[in-house]
Amino acid sequence: MLARVGAALLGVALFAGVASAEETTIKFTLGWKTQGSDAAFFYAKDNGYFKDEGLNVVIDQGEGSGATVTRIMSGAYDAGFGDVNAIIQNAATRPQDAPVMVYMIWNQPPFAIVTKNGSGINSIKDFEGHTLGGAQGTPTTRLLPVFVQKNKLEGEKIKISNMAPNLQEPMLIKGDIDAALVFNITSYFNLVLNRQDPDKDYKWFSFGDYGMDLYSNGVMVSRKLLASNPKAVAGLVRAINKGLIAVARDQNAGMKATLNYDNLINVDVEKRRLQYSFDKLIVSAEMKDIGVGDIRDDRMTSNIGIIVQGYQLARTPTPSEIFTREFLPPRGERELTYITN
Repeated sequence: MLARVGAALLGVALFAGVASAEETTIKFTLGWKTQGSDAAFFYAKDNGYFKDEGLNVVIDQGEGSGATVTRIMSGAYDAGFGDVNAIIQNAATRPQDAPVMVYMIWNQPPFAIVTKNGSGINSIKDFEGHTLGGAQGTPTTRLLPVFVQKNKLEGEKIKISNMAPNLQEPMLIKGDIDAALVFNITSYFNLVLNRQDPDKDYKWFSFGDYGMDLYSNGVMVSRKLLASNPKAVAGLVRAINKGLIAVARDQNAGMKATLNYDNLINVDVEKRRLQYSFDKLIVSAEMKDIGVGDIRDDRMTSNIGIIVQGYQLARTPTPSEIFTREFLPPRGERELTYITN
Protein backbone atom coordinates (compact mmCIF):
# COMPACT_ATOMS: atom_id res chain seq x y z
CA MET A 1 0.00 0.00 0.00
CA LEU A 2 2.77 2.44 0.98
CA ALA A 3 4.63 1.57 -2.20
CA ARG A 4 1.58 2.37 -4.32
CA VAL A 5 1.07 5.72 -2.54
CA GLY A 6 4.76 6.55 -2.97
CA ALA A 7 4.63 5.71 -6.66
CA ALA A 8 1.53 7.87 -7.10
CA LEU A 9 3.17 10.84 -5.36
CA LEU A 10 6.27 10.40 -7.49
CA GLY A 11 4.10 10.41 -10.60
CA VAL A 12 2.43 13.67 -9.51
CA ALA A 13 5.82 15.25 -8.86
CA LEU A 14 7.16 14.16 -12.24
CA PHE A 15 4.04 15.46 -13.99
CA ALA A 16 4.36 18.83 -12.23
CA GLY A 17 8.00 18.98 -13.28
CA VAL A 18 7.09 18.30 -16.91
CA ALA A 19 4.31 20.92 -16.82
CA SER A 20 6.70 23.47 -15.35
CA ALA A 21 9.36 22.63 -17.90
CA GLU A 22 6.89 23.20 -20.74
CA GLU A 23 6.02 26.68 -19.48
CA THR A 24 7.63 29.38 -21.62
CA THR A 25 9.39 32.15 -19.70
CA ILE A 26 9.10 35.64 -21.19
CA LYS A 27 11.15 38.47 -19.72
CA PHE A 28 8.99 41.59 -19.98
CA THR A 29 10.13 45.17 -19.33
CA LEU A 30 7.80 47.99 -18.38
CA GLY A 31 8.23 51.43 -19.90
CA TRP A 32 9.18 53.05 -16.59
CA LYS A 33 8.96 52.56 -12.84
CA THR A 34 5.77 50.98 -11.50
CA GLN A 35 2.77 53.07 -12.54
CA GLY A 36 -0.98 52.60 -12.38
CA SER A 37 -1.15 52.76 -16.17
CA ASP A 38 0.64 49.38 -16.21
CA ALA A 39 -2.17 47.70 -14.26
CA ALA A 40 -3.28 45.44 -17.13
CA PHE A 41 0.03 43.55 -17.04
CA PHE A 42 -0.13 42.98 -13.29
CA TYR A 43 -3.81 42.02 -13.46
CA ALA A 44 -3.11 39.45 -16.18
CA LYS A 45 -0.37 37.92 -14.04
CA ASP A 46 -2.34 37.90 -10.77
CA ASN A 47 -5.39 36.36 -12.41
CA GLY A 48 -3.50 33.56 -14.11
CA TYR A 49 -4.03 34.77 -17.69
CA PHE A 50 -0.37 34.26 -18.58
CA LYS A 51 -0.29 30.89 -16.86
CA ASP A 52 -3.39 29.80 -18.78
CA GLU A 53 -1.40 30.45 -21.96
CA GLY A 54 1.52 28.34 -20.74
CA LEU A 55 3.61 31.42 -20.00
CA ASN A 56 5.75 32.51 -17.07
CA VAL A 57 5.97 36.27 -17.63
CA VAL A 58 8.64 37.94 -15.50
CA ILE A 59 7.88 41.67 -15.26
CA ASP A 60 10.67 44.17 -14.52
CA GLN A 61 10.56 47.94 -14.14
CA GLY A 62 11.79 50.00 -17.10
CA GLU A 63 14.07 52.92 -17.86
CA GLY A 64 11.92 54.82 -20.35
CA SER A 65 9.57 53.81 -23.15
CA GLY A 66 12.35 54.32 -25.71
CA ALA A 67 14.72 52.19 -23.65
CA THR A 68 12.28 49.29 -23.93
CA VAL A 69 13.37 48.94 -27.56
CA THR A 70 17.09 48.90 -26.78
CA ARG A 71 16.55 46.46 -23.91
CA ILE A 72 14.84 44.05 -26.27
CA MET A 73 17.41 44.57 -29.02
CA SER A 74 20.20 43.74 -26.57
CA GLY A 75 18.63 40.34 -25.90
CA ALA A 76 18.09 41.12 -22.21
CA TYR A 77 14.30 41.07 -22.65
CA ASP A 78 11.89 39.21 -24.91
CA ALA A 79 9.06 41.72 -24.83
CA GLY A 80 7.94 44.94 -23.21
CA PHE A 81 5.77 48.03 -23.11
CA GLY A 82 7.33 50.86 -25.08
CA ASP A 83 7.11 53.54 -27.74
CA VAL A 84 6.44 52.54 -31.34
CA ASN A 85 8.31 55.65 -32.50
CA ALA A 86 11.52 54.26 -31.00
CA ILE A 87 10.94 51.10 -33.06
CA ILE A 88 10.72 53.26 -36.19
CA GLN A 89 14.02 54.98 -35.38
CA ASN A 90 15.85 51.69 -34.90
CA ALA A 91 14.15 49.88 -37.79
CA ALA A 92 15.51 52.56 -40.13
CA THR A 93 19.08 51.39 -39.50
CA ARG A 94 18.79 47.90 -37.96
CA PRO A 95 15.60 46.35 -39.35
CA GLN A 96 16.80 42.82 -38.60
CA ASP A 97 17.20 43.65 -34.89
CA ALA A 98 14.40 46.08 -34.10
CA PRO A 99 11.42 44.62 -32.22
CA VAL A 100 7.91 44.57 -33.66
CA MET A 101 4.80 45.95 -32.01
CA VAL A 102 2.04 43.36 -31.71
CA TYR A 103 -0.58 45.18 -29.62
CA MET A 104 -1.12 48.95 -29.64
CA ILE A 105 -2.34 50.37 -26.32
CA TRP A 106 -1.74 54.13 -26.33
CA ASN A 107 -3.72 55.03 -29.44
CA GLN A 108 -3.15 58.75 -28.82
CA PRO A 109 0.24 60.47 -28.37
CA PRO A 110 1.37 61.66 -24.90
CA PHE A 111 3.70 64.29 -26.41
CA ALA A 112 2.66 67.74 -25.18
CA ILE A 113 3.74 71.23 -24.22
CA VAL A 114 2.49 72.45 -20.84
CA THR A 115 2.48 76.04 -19.60
CA LYS A 116 1.34 77.78 -16.46
CA ASN A 117 -1.65 80.10 -16.65
CA GLY A 118 -0.35 83.64 -16.69
CA SER A 119 2.73 82.76 -18.75
CA GLY A 120 1.40 84.77 -21.68
CA ILE A 121 1.06 81.61 -23.80
CA ASN A 122 -2.54 81.18 -24.93
CA SER A 123 -1.95 79.61 -28.35
CA ILE A 124 0.92 77.75 -30.01
CA LYS A 125 1.85 80.95 -31.86
CA ASP A 126 2.69 82.39 -28.44
CA PHE A 127 5.58 79.92 -28.05
CA GLU A 128 7.48 82.46 -30.13
CA GLY A 129 9.33 84.81 -27.82
CA HIS A 130 9.18 82.40 -24.88
CA THR A 131 11.50 79.81 -23.33
CA LEU A 132 10.57 76.13 -23.46
CA GLY A 133 12.29 73.62 -21.19
CA GLY A 134 13.17 70.35 -22.86
CA ALA A 135 15.11 67.23 -21.94
CA GLN A 136 17.57 66.32 -24.70
CA GLY A 137 16.79 63.08 -26.47
CA THR A 138 13.15 62.84 -25.42
CA PRO A 139 10.62 62.48 -28.26
CA THR A 140 8.74 65.68 -27.45
CA THR A 141 11.92 67.76 -27.53
CA ARG A 142 13.35 66.08 -30.61
CA LEU A 143 10.09 66.37 -32.53
CA LEU A 144 9.65 70.08 -31.77
CA PRO A 145 11.24 71.18 -35.10
CA VAL A 146 8.62 69.09 -36.98
CA PHE A 147 5.87 70.58 -34.80
CA VAL A 148 7.20 74.06 -35.61
CA GLN A 149 7.37 73.36 -39.35
CA LYS A 150 3.90 71.77 -39.57
CA ASN A 151 2.33 74.67 -37.73
CA LYS A 152 4.28 77.36 -39.60
CA LEU A 153 5.83 78.82 -36.46
CA GLU A 154 9.02 80.86 -36.46
CA GLY A 155 11.38 78.44 -34.74
CA GLU A 156 14.21 80.94 -34.39
CA LYS A 157 11.98 82.92 -32.02
CA ILE A 158 11.50 79.95 -29.68
CA LYS A 159 14.24 79.50 -27.09
CA ILE A 160 14.95 76.00 -25.79
CA SER A 161 16.48 75.53 -22.34
CA ASN A 162 18.02 72.06 -22.00
CA MET A 163 17.53 70.33 -18.64
CA ALA A 164 17.13 66.98 -16.95
CA PRO A 165 13.56 65.61 -17.11
CA ASN A 166 13.12 65.79 -13.33
CA LEU A 167 13.76 69.55 -13.37
CA GLN A 168 11.07 70.46 -15.89
CA GLU A 169 8.08 70.75 -13.56
CA PRO A 170 9.98 72.43 -10.67
CA MET A 171 11.39 75.05 -13.07
CA LEU A 172 7.97 75.55 -14.65
CA ILE A 173 6.39 76.04 -11.22
CA LYS A 174 9.08 78.58 -10.24
CA GLY A 175 8.74 80.45 -13.54
CA ASP A 176 12.30 79.75 -14.69
CA ILE A 177 10.84 78.49 -17.98
CA ASP A 178 7.61 79.50 -19.71
CA ALA A 179 6.58 76.02 -20.86
CA ALA A 180 7.88 72.44 -20.83
CA LEU A 181 8.17 69.77 -23.52
CA VAL A 182 6.75 66.69 -21.81
CA PHE A 183 4.92 63.36 -21.77
CA ASN A 184 1.49 64.40 -20.49
CA ILE A 185 0.91 61.21 -18.45
CA THR A 186 4.20 61.81 -16.63
CA SER A 187 4.16 65.60 -16.29
CA TYR A 188 0.54 65.81 -15.16
CA PHE A 189 1.26 63.65 -12.14
CA ASN A 190 4.61 65.25 -11.43
CA LEU A 191 2.60 68.45 -11.01
CA VAL A 192 0.08 66.66 -8.79
CA LEU A 193 2.91 65.36 -6.61
CA ASN A 194 4.22 68.94 -6.41
CA ARG A 195 0.81 70.00 -5.02
CA GLN A 196 -0.23 71.74 -8.21
CA ASP A 197 -3.61 71.61 -9.99
CA PRO A 198 -2.68 70.64 -13.56
CA ASP A 199 -6.25 71.15 -14.82
CA LYS A 200 -7.06 74.49 -13.20
CA ASP A 201 -3.69 76.23 -13.29
CA TYR A 202 -2.05 74.91 -16.48
CA LYS A 203 -2.68 74.80 -20.23
CA TRP A 204 -1.81 71.70 -22.27
CA PHE A 205 -1.02 71.67 -25.99
CA SER A 206 -1.07 68.10 -27.30
CA PHE A 207 0.99 67.36 -30.40
CA GLY A 208 -1.90 65.18 -31.60
CA ASP A 209 -4.10 68.26 -31.93
CA TYR A 210 -1.56 70.09 -34.09
CA GLY A 211 -0.66 67.87 -37.03
CA MET A 212 1.37 65.28 -35.10
CA ASP A 213 -1.10 62.39 -35.09
CA LEU A 214 1.28 59.78 -33.72
CA TYR A 215 0.78 56.39 -32.14
CA SER A 216 2.67 55.71 -28.95
CA ASN A 217 3.13 52.88 -26.44
CA GLY A 218 2.14 49.26 -26.84
CA VAL A 219 3.38 45.71 -26.48
CA MET A 220 6.44 44.85 -28.54
CA VAL A 221 8.36 41.61 -28.89
CA SER A 222 11.77 40.58 -30.15
CA ARG A 223 12.20 39.21 -33.65
CA LYS A 224 13.78 36.15 -32.07
CA LEU A 225 10.62 35.37 -30.09
CA LEU A 226 8.46 36.05 -33.14
CA ALA A 227 10.42 33.51 -35.17
CA SER A 228 11.02 30.86 -32.51
CA ASN A 229 7.73 30.84 -30.62
CA PRO A 230 4.80 32.58 -32.34
CA LYS A 231 2.41 30.58 -30.14
CA ALA A 232 3.88 32.29 -27.06
CA VAL A 233 3.49 35.71 -28.70
CA ALA A 234 -0.18 35.02 -29.44
CA GLY A 235 -0.70 33.87 -25.85
CA LEU A 236 1.03 36.96 -24.46
CA VAL A 237 -1.22 39.23 -26.51
CA ARG A 238 -4.39 37.34 -25.56
CA ALA A 239 -3.55 37.54 -21.86
CA ILE A 240 -2.73 41.26 -21.93
CA ASN A 241 -5.84 41.98 -23.98
CA LYS A 242 -7.99 40.23 -21.37
CA GLY A 243 -6.22 42.12 -18.59
CA LEU A 244 -6.67 45.53 -20.23
CA ILE A 245 -10.36 44.97 -20.94
CA ALA A 246 -10.94 43.83 -17.33
CA VAL A 247 -9.10 46.83 -15.85
CA ALA A 248 -11.06 49.21 -18.11
CA ARG A 249 -14.17 48.03 -16.27
CA ASP A 250 -12.65 47.79 -12.79
CA GLN A 251 -9.75 50.11 -11.96
CA ASN A 252 -9.84 49.11 -8.28
CA ALA A 253 -9.03 45.52 -9.22
CA GLY A 254 -6.26 46.85 -11.44
CA MET A 255 -4.80 48.85 -8.59
CA LYS A 256 -4.94 45.85 -6.26
CA ALA A 257 -2.80 43.92 -8.73
CA THR A 258 -0.43 46.89 -9.11
CA LEU A 259 -0.05 47.15 -5.35
CA ASN A 260 0.68 43.41 -5.19
CA TYR A 261 3.55 44.03 -7.59
CA ASP A 262 4.90 47.12 -5.80
CA ASN A 263 3.57 48.03 -2.36
CA LEU A 264 5.46 51.35 -2.33
CA ILE A 265 3.26 53.11 -4.89
CA ASN A 266 0.98 56.03 -4.05
CA VAL A 267 -2.33 54.28 -4.71
CA ASP A 268 -4.44 57.45 -5.02
CA VAL A 269 -2.10 59.08 -7.52
CA GLU A 270 -1.53 55.90 -9.52
CA LYS A 271 -5.24 55.18 -9.77
CA ARG A 272 -5.69 58.66 -11.22
CA ARG A 273 -2.83 57.92 -13.63
CA LEU A 274 -4.52 54.68 -14.70
CA GLN A 275 -7.77 56.49 -15.39
CA TYR A 276 -5.88 59.29 -17.17
CA SER A 277 -4.34 56.70 -19.50
CA PHE A 278 -7.79 55.53 -20.57
CA ASP A 279 -9.20 59.07 -20.87
CA LYS A 280 -6.31 60.63 -22.77
CA LEU A 281 -4.32 57.87 -24.47
CA ILE A 282 -6.35 54.70 -25.00
CA VAL A 283 -10.01 55.47 -25.64
CA SER A 284 -10.57 57.20 -28.98
CA ALA A 285 -12.95 57.11 -31.94
CA GLU A 286 -10.43 54.96 -33.81
CA MET A 287 -10.10 52.46 -30.96
CA LYS A 288 -13.87 52.15 -30.70
CA ASP A 289 -14.05 51.49 -34.43
CA ILE A 290 -11.25 48.95 -34.94
CA GLY A 291 -10.93 47.58 -31.39
CA VAL A 292 -8.15 47.95 -28.86
CA GLY A 293 -4.72 46.69 -29.94
CA ASP A 294 -5.01 47.43 -33.66
CA ILE A 295 -3.90 50.37 -35.83
CA ARG A 296 -4.83 51.94 -39.16
CA ASP A 297 -2.17 51.30 -41.76
CA ASP A 298 -2.52 54.70 -43.44
CA ARG A 299 -2.12 56.47 -40.11
CA MET A 300 0.98 54.38 -39.33
CA THR A 301 2.43 55.29 -42.73
CA SER A 302 1.94 58.97 -41.88
CA ASN A 303 3.37 58.36 -38.39
CA ILE A 304 6.51 56.81 -39.88
CA GLY A 305 6.89 59.78 -42.22
CA ILE A 306 6.75 62.24 -39.32
CA ILE A 307 9.41 60.30 -37.39
CA VAL A 308 11.67 59.94 -40.45
CA GLN A 309 11.44 63.69 -40.98
CA GLY A 310 11.83 64.59 -37.30
CA TYR A 311 14.88 62.41 -36.72
CA GLN A 312 16.29 62.79 -40.26
CA LEU A 313 16.40 59.02 -40.77
CA ALA A 314 18.23 57.71 -43.80
CA ARG A 315 15.63 55.04 -44.58
CA THR A 316 11.84 54.91 -44.32
CA PRO A 317 10.65 51.63 -42.79
CA THR A 318 7.40 50.08 -44.00
CA PRO A 319 4.41 49.70 -41.64
CA SER A 320 4.81 45.90 -41.74
CA GLU A 321 8.32 46.26 -40.27
CA ILE A 322 6.90 48.18 -37.32
CA PHE A 323 3.57 46.51 -36.49
CA THR A 324 1.86 43.19 -37.13
CA ARG A 325 -1.76 42.29 -36.36
CA GLU A 326 -1.02 38.59 -36.90
CA PHE A 327 -1.30 37.86 -33.18
CA LEU A 328 -4.36 39.97 -32.34
CA PRO A 329 -7.43 38.19 -30.96
CA PRO A 330 -10.57 38.44 -33.13
CA ARG A 331 -12.24 41.87 -33.25
CA GLY A 332 -15.08 40.70 -31.00
CA GLU A 333 -12.62 39.91 -28.23
CA ARG A 334 -11.05 43.37 -28.39
CA GLU A 335 -14.12 45.41 -27.48
CA LEU A 336 -12.95 47.70 -24.69
CA THR A 337 -15.54 49.53 -22.58
CA TYR A 338 -14.14 52.03 -20.11
CA ILE A 339 -16.18 52.55 -16.94
CA THR A 340 -14.76 54.97 -14.36
CA ASN A 341 -14.98 53.60 -10.84
